[in-house]
Amino acid sequence: MIQTKDFRTGLKIEIDGKPFEIIEFQHFKPGKGGAMVRTKLRQMLTGQVLDKTFRSGEKVDKPDMAVAEMQYIFRDGEHSVFMDLETYEQMHVPAANVGEKGGFIKEGDTVKVLLYNGELIGVDLPANVSLKVAQTDPGIQGDRVSNATKPATMETGLKVNVPLFINEGDTIKVDTRTGEYLGRE
Repeated sequence: MIQTKDFRTGLKIEIDGKPFEIIEFQHFKPGKGGAMVRTKLRQMLTGQVLDKTFRSGEKVDKPDMAVAEMQYIFRDGEHSVFMDLETYEQMHVPAANVGEKGGFIKEGDTVKVLLYNGELIGVDLPANVSLKVAQTDPGIQGDRVSNATKPATMETGLKVNVPLFINEGDTIKVDTRTGEYLGRE
């Protein structure tokens, strides 16, 4: 059980049998009565965000979650396939569970995944990844100062705005939190 005094951003809790992640929280004391904790929660299965207020000292359940290292093998239509590195079991996961983070993962990459009751519900990525540019317009000579960008498609299908001097075949670093270009490798 987790008490409201232990709430912090990123903490995972369970309410009504569903896992939630705390996005924001604020302790406050109204004019009369006991202290309260106002929270903004994101349901980890659907992504729905809701506001909920708890009384100070109230207890909530801790979800049955585990972190495991898995290798991303390939995408099979509407499913992504991951393999457990210890048991070699393959897990077919709906692409929606991986979400936008799927564009940062290459085939063969080892990633940390979040499991809830044995079901994959999230992927934990490093701060940045190196991806190869699969398609972009040719570079323009002489335009180095304007800080202009052009769209580029990475080997995973992810679209990133890159500087004009980046060409097809170049390997670049991409920030996994914002999806922005960081630099050339």
